[in-house]
Amino acid sequence: MSAGMEQLLAEFEKFQTRIKQAEAQFAKVGDMQEELEALEASVTSADRSVTVVAGPSGSVKDLRLTPDALRQQPDALAASILTTLHQAVAESARKQAGIVDEHVGTSFGLNVSEQVLEAQAAGLGTTVEELESNLPEEQSQQAAPVRDDEDFANNDLLRDEPRAPQPPQPAPPSASAGDQFLKNLFNDEEDHR
Repeated sequence: MSAGMEQLLAEFEKFQTRIKQAEAQFAKVGDMQEELEALEASVTSADRSVTVVAGPSGSVKDLRLTPDALRQQPDALAASILTTLHQAVAESARKQAGIVDEHVGTSFGLNVSEQVLEAQAAGLGTTVEELESNLPEEQSQQAAPVRDDEDFANNDLLRDEPRAPQPPQPAPPSASAGDQFLKNLFNDEEDHR
């Protein structure tokens, strides 16, 4: 086998390896979708009379009122329900962001948790630090995503790391016209990186 063909086969094997890596990364998206569909954030009011369970995208899955809630004045009950609802939806958004960060955030150079906290802080007229201080311990730690062993954020999945263009090598005297064609084709693609 000619040297050009061997080089072409080696590059093809690298390409196949990178395709497998990309497939593994995309498989994480399916796992992420399953986690998002099962997501629930349950918040109970300070007086424990109202509980709201929020799901993905701020959907309300459940609203529970205790007998004490029904003894409240209508305006007080409405305020308690709205406050608890807002807290549950906000917690749901933070959980969603944490799931996205865990699965694909670092791969795409994102920190969705940080963006959600900034938006929520701005909406509430407070700072991210103050908002984080009021979060449960587990959620404030989710704001910084964990790096994954298969992080492709700094890699092009289909190409080697950027490198200086190399001049085309002359074909060995025994190379066929087909080998030379493939080698020139491959070198032309590298020049366009």
